[in-house]
Amino acid sequence: MKLKVAVIGAGAMGKNHARVYSEMKDVELVAVCDSSKETGGQIAALYGAKYYPDYKDMLAKEKLDAVSICVPTKFHKGVAVAVIRKKINVLVEKPIATTVSEAEEIIAEAQKNKVKLMIGHIECFNPVVIELKKRIMSGELGKIYKVNCSRMGPSVQRIYDVGVIIDIAIHEIYILKYLIGSDVKRVYAETERKIHSTHEDLLIGTIRFKNDVLGVINANWITPRKFREITVTGEKGMFVANYLTQDLDFYENDFVKKNIDYKSHTMLVMEGKKISIDVKKSEPLRNELDAFVSCVINDKKAPVNGTEGLEALRVAQKFLESAKQNKVMEL
Repeated sequence: MKLKVAVIGAGAMGKNHARVYSEMKDVELVAVCDSSKETGGQIAALYGAKYYPDYKDMLAKEKLDAVSICVPTKFHKGVAVAVIRKKINVLVEKPIATTVSEAEEIIAEAQKNKVKLMIGHIECFNPVVIELKKRIMSGELGKIYKVNCSRMGPSVQRIYDVGVIIDIAIHEIYILKYLIGSDVKRVYAETERKIHSTHEDLLIGTIRFKNDVLGVINANWITPRKFREITVTGEKGMFVANYLTQDLDFYENDFVKKNIDYKSHTMLVMEGKKISIDVKKSEPLRNELDAFVSCVINDKKAPVNGTEGLEALRVAQKFLESAKQNKVMEL
């Protein structure tokens, strides 16, 4: 028996959710909902699903097992709560909500109604990030010193309700904790608004984790080339991962290689060779939706649950506070 699913919001992400669901053998894409008949109707027709302009009408008429919510962030809470109260499992695109209180309400409703709640932090399903995490955990880097994240590109006209911190820097906030495995101690942010009409479109943010690893996030909508990269520097060298190409390279610290008992020496850094690591490439969204469908069918815990989404949002909000107050914010 196939899982009956629907997509609410047929914009940039929603249309891809619909595409991937339509390709999954354990899933039937029943409906697509979008306020625009031109957009939603075309996507629904393309994949043989019903089109609804109103999600409340869809929820009243269709028997659904799961829903992807891909509407603008400011609508997440209202739509998610309505879906959850129908006892339907839900994947909410990141971020979980606009505010911490809204996120807490979504989580409480999911717990009350005993449904799966997953947040679409897609990059932890990116094969290059999974491989990077595995190698960090196995000790290939030794002690981690610093992680630098760059997520930059041209302005995104479709985003109007939140700024660059809530929309794209939150990817890096989540991934930093995912890789480092430590809670955040404090943050500091510098922001600018150069192009966007109402929100910040440039962030330089720093994070100090409780295990003393430093994180730096460089995110903006003002760079004329799309750029997605993460660099992890440690005792034994440096990993460089490209989210887009899924390429992973390791740059050796040659001092460590030549001094096996290096901890008994004065620690130095010497340039070594570059090693390209083979990564089995695949579509992160397909991996994410496979995980969501699996957790619903097999009654397992959601891979990225509401609490984890809330934690990322809480840090993002601290970045906003830091920029506004021009000071370091403790968590």
